[in-house]
Amino acid sequence: MHLKSPVSIPALTVLAALCLNAIAEPQLSSWYTGQSGKYARIFTSKANEAAGITSTTWSRGQGNQNSPTYAGVHEVHHDSGWIYIKTTGLGFHVMGPWYLNEAKTRNFPNFPSNTATTYRIPRTPTAFNGNTTTGFGSIGYFVDGVALFDATDTFSYINSSGSDGSPQGGGRGDGVWNRDAYVNEGVTFDAANAHQAMNLHHYHANAPAIRHLLGDSVDYDAGVNVYTENFNGNHSPILGWVSDGHPIYGPYAYSDPDDPDSPVKRMTSGYQKRDGSNSSTNLNVAGRTTLPQWANRLQGRTTSLASSRYGPGVSNTYTLGHYLEDYAYMGDLGLTHGIDFDLDEFNGRFCVTPEFPDGVWAYFTAIETDGTPLFPYNVGRNFYGTPSGGNTNSIPATATRSFIGGPSKQHSARDTDSRDGVITLTWDTVEGASYQVEQGPDLQNWTEGGEAFTAAAVTQTTSDTPSPASEKTQFYRLRRTGIANYDNSGFDNQFEGAGGNNNGGGGGEDNFVATFAGPPLPPADVIQELRIGNPGIPAALVSVDSRTQLTVSFDAAALPAGNHAVYVIFTTPNGAQLTLISTNRFAP
Repeated sequence: MHLKSPVSIPALTVLAALCLNAIAEPQLSSWYTGQSGKYARIFTSKANEAAGITSTTWSRGQGNQNSPTYAGVHEVHHDSGWIYIKTTGLGFHVMGPWYLNEAKTRNFPNFPSNTATTYRIPRTPTAFNGNTTTGFGSIGYFVDGVALFDATDTFSYINSSGSDGSPQGGGRGDGVWNRDAYVNEGVTFDAANAHQAMNLHHYHANAPAIRHLLGDSVDYDAGVNVYTENFNGNHSPILGWVSDGHPIYGPYAYSDPDDPDSPVKRMTSGYQKRDGSNSSTNLNVAGRTTLPQWANRLQGRTTSLASSRYGPGVSNTYTLGHYLEDYAYMGDLGLTHGIDFDLDEFNGRFCVTPEFPDGVWAYFTAIETDGTPLFPYNVGRNFYGTPSGGNTNSIPATATRSFIGGPSKQHSARDTDSRDGVITLTWDTVEGASYQVEQGPDLQNWTEGGEAFTAAAVTQTTSDTPSPASEKTQFYRLRRTGIANYDNSGFDNQFEGAGGNNNGGGGGEDNFVATFAGPPLPPADVIQELRIGNPGIPAALVSVDSRTQLTVSFDAAALPAGNHAVYVIFTTPNGAQLTLISTNRFAP
């Protein structure tokens, strides 16, 4: 069982400040991990939504979650060429409910469930290509571990039958007039603008739930499960990564793409409906007999169509905007990118951002001022770069793990408070895990005098009332004693390990590969002390493998039972002594 060593609040404060000052790579640091260790939850019905009743297990259609599972990204790895994530595909916000009609009387056929996905993204954004059309399924992932889909719902008009292809039958369609997912399926989205393809939970358009969690100009009313756009004046954060390696930001960015001191504004889409304005073809009058110029340029499709490729006339059934091809790129109508509109035909621009002060080509979410999604939503009809990323079956053994969470999340002290003789401690925990609070007068003698509890959330509060006469000095630590059953598909529980008592140790009996969350490890010649366990035994440095990983050797027979962290002690350039503690543990 792992024993958490006590850390004073001042030490935590110093460590946090150093972490903020460390140079972070956006591809590694932008993933949302603040609530890692939290169960995924859904509203199974509008009645439960109104009552605030959530479920951690559920079953409908392809979405069967017989045991609780953990939300979001739970591992991040990298090597020289790729970022790898492992995710359940389920959001940290409460998902659902989902219905097929506005009145919410017909259930959507599927619930989501743990997809146990491993996905890779190029570590460096790929150079401009522009020739590859976004395909069906995941074309990237949002930083909360939810899949990104493009603007289409994969169905199109069938000229010979005079109807759309649909999930209820009739085939996919001719592929000429492609249905807009937000327009045609938006009624099935939940409050976070998400739904399922089979059991794969995904966003097509503006994703307010993760934006809210990231602090991006979205308010949330938990009482009615409603997200509301509320511009706060700040640049949007990175919301996700596309398979071509380019980031997606929220809707707000610097008005001057080259000036980080310019005012922040909402990015305007480069597309408009083909309604006759700005000299566009008026489909209300001419009918759907031609394609927009971007279809020719991006996809090599002629704009003039044979009658057998015509779409339906604009009507109440086939409203303008029903199809992606109902939109024209404003740059083709004589308007100027950067003056009349902000985002190019791929739905992005080259600009400086807080994470890329030297500039990057990035996608942006397109919305109306009230948050209503705007075409083409997140990514244009073609990728900007080469989409070399995608699902993968495994992560190379040579890749470095930079984050592990979910059931493997390391518990820690979040806050302490002492009032009227009562000490209150707030712990970062894993939902469903069991813990024992231990206390003692020093760092060597511990008793189980504190509380034992099973965490019902990712934070847990405990308290103690020590006797001033007999307990003048008191230390506290948390020991994890077990974890409730959960859907472990796709997880590598580094806390208990396969045998239930190993917390992810690497190397041989007397060797261990230790992983650290940050700040970066110092050079070998700067390390002043290296030990395993607390107070532990001395360890010898074998190698510094990366900025977050090193290998040590030691006499394992000298260690007591339990799980032991590696401690790296060194002095920073400003003279402060810093102790780094590994996130994984060795068990003799």
